[in-house]
Amino acid sequence: MPRQLIKTMTYSLMHLTIAIAVAFALTRNWHAALAIGLIEPAVQTIAYTFHERLWARLPGRRRNALEPTG
Repeated sequence: MPRQLIKTMTYSLMHLTIAIAVAFALTRNWHAALAIGLIEPAVQTIAYTFHERLWARLPGRRRNALEPTG
């Protein structure tokens, strides 16, 4: 399995775990914590997509030397 895929999967698992733990700490309810923990990453993914599209449309965007070209 490619290293980048493993990194993405472990980050997703970490994000899910933290989201559930924070939700549980705030609610003290496992059902609510699991629901929030599962819904939040999906909403965040959609928000990230719109965020990227907005930034791509902003004028004056300079390419970073570290960004891949092409």
